[in-house]
Amino acid sequence: MPNENTKKEALYRIRFDAIVCLLLAIATLAVYWQVRNHGFVSCDDPVYVTNNPCVRSGLTPQGIRCAFTRSPGGLWIPMTWLSLMVDHGLFGLSPGGYHLTNLLFHIVNIILLFVLLKRMTNALWKTAFVAALFALHPIHVESVAWVTERKDVLCTLFFMLTLLAYTRYVKRPDIKSYVLVFFLFALGLMAKPMLVTLPFVLLLLDYWPLGRFRFNPTANARGHEDSRPAIAYLVIEKLPLLFLSAAASVVTFCVQRSAGAIAPVEDISLGLRISNALVSYVTYIGKMFWPHRLAVLYPHPGNSLPSWQPVLACLLLLCVSILAVRRIHKSPYFLVGWLWYVGTLVPVSGISQAGNQAMADRFTYIPLIGLFIIIAWGVPDLFSRWRHKQIGLATMGVSLLFIFMLTTWLQARYWANSIILYGHTLDVTSDNQIAQFGLGAALSKQGRTADAITHYYEALRLNPYYAKAHNNLGLALAKQGRTADAITHYYEALRLDPHYAEAHNNLANGLVSMGKEDEAIAQYSEALRLNPRYAKAHNNLANVLLSQGKIDQAIFHYSEALRLAPHNAKIHTNLGTALLRSGKINEAIFHFREALRIRPVFPEAYYSLKKALAEKAKEQRH
Repeated sequence: MPNENTKKEALYRIRFDAIVCLLLAIATLAVYWQVRNHGFVSCDDPVYVTNNPCVRSGLTPQGIRCAFTRSPGGLWIPMTWLSLMVDHGLFGLSPGGYHLTNLLFHIVNIILLFVLLKRMTNALWKTAFVAALFALHPIHVESVAWVTERKDVLCTLFFMLTLLAYTRYVKRPDIKSYVLVFFLFALGLMAKPMLVTLPFVLLLLDYWPLGRFRFNPTANARGHEDSRPAIAYLVIEKLPLLFLSAAASVVTFCVQRSAGAIAPVEDISLGLRISNALVSYVTYIGKMFWPHRLAVLYPHPGNSLPSWQPVLACLLLLCVSILAVRRIHKSPYFLVGWLWYVGTLVPVSGISQAGNQAMADRFTYIPLIGLFIIIAWGVPDLFSRWRHKQIGLATMGVSLLFIFMLTTWLQARYWANSIILYGHTLDVTSDNQIAQFGLGAALSKQGRTADAITHYYEALRLNPYYAKAHNNLGLALAKQGRTADAITHYYEALRLDPHYAEAHNNLANGLVSMGKEDEAIAQYSEALRLNPRYAKAHNNLANVLLSQGKIDQAIFHYSEALRLAPHNAKIHTNLGTALLRSGKINEAIFHFREALRIRPVFPEAYYSLKKALAEKAKEQRH
């Protein structure tokens, strides 16, 4: 009978846990379901999806090889590329599918977090509250509603799976269990290298709530030998995982340095980076409690950071750390949660500066779990003597989550498209040259050239040395027929960045429109020397060569362009035209038909095909 009662209780707990998970999923869907109608944004989504040849090649042998051998965006993240390739196979370039996949990963992460903490602590409501904060906090919108941050939600999936596998290993410490931990950790690092601190997190969990630490190697309080492993053993146990972390750190540093993603020390000094990191740590905590003025990019303050801010931030962090250590025995969750937050944030703290942001909301996706744990366990401890503790805490918790749901729903709306996103960013930040540039690019894409020019000029007012802004301003001016002004800005972009292949290509286009074809050929050639995989430059160079009657050279460059962009109907048509002029009618017909297969409504390809078929019929009559 006792066994039967135990089974019933276990079944009841499982059902109750399932209900909690279902409620978490429903609440998350309620605030994020809108993302199915969101589009791609110009901030990194072209690099990760829309203009990424690896992703667009699909989950093929060529695509898989590309995922493991190339590093678009300056990160080696093959698991993320493979995930996006699967989405491309399912949804093509329809953004709604990618957004829903991100949302699905977020929901799975929520459930895994709940299961993990419940398994380790058996504290149902505290665990549910941590999972709910993780699910619904507005600061996590960036990680969920931005397709590019697939790497964030995917690496967190492997992070949670690794921790769950580790709890299994702790119960049954055999080689198979450890290999599973190692394997899942490796997959997580291949999704996003931010997980390099995971071995440190495992050591924290060893202390609390797993209780594996043994400080005294002799006997315990009851006189029995303590069977828990010593600290040294626990560290040695993590060495294979630390080796993975070290390898991932080296690979990431080398890839980012080769891609030019790491800011040189002469641009941002080490002291300034540390100061900004200290301020960011405190700012994230502030945004956790009061999530307002959230933005896709917070400009780096550079030398304008007031000296009192890092000093005050350092003192605050130090005080919290001392308090956490002093309460280590009474409140072990405090130290573990605090070190979780501080430790997991180190790789993205900005000390090794990648990019030009001061901080980013997406960086908190995993770290804030530590602070959520402190809140979920600490607040009940603070109100332990309150007579109406259960009702009061439940009311406050539900009210807070409802406010977060509303705020998250509102924040997710800003990710609908690039114009809304950058417009909101400019509303909540100041002197944001990158947001000015991004909004200009989004407006230009919609044909609002005059508005785009206004924002490009504002970006250049904030930073006259912004090469990309000069280049894009040149493109906008060229659309207005102001070719001479456009060329001036292309030259300025190249003065600031002589290795800017796109500016060389655009300058060449301007020179062609002014009849300076020989100078244009030199610029196209330089663009291709800097980036041999630049399909657009191959195509543009071929156009000029064809106009000069250099048909064989034109065919070569059209073929190269088509090899790099095999689904471009315009390049198929151009190559077909060159082949037709060289007398290769059948090959020309093939490319015209291929262009129409890719783009059925394409008058230029249609009339070219009609002309080629007429020539073939004429040739057959003779």
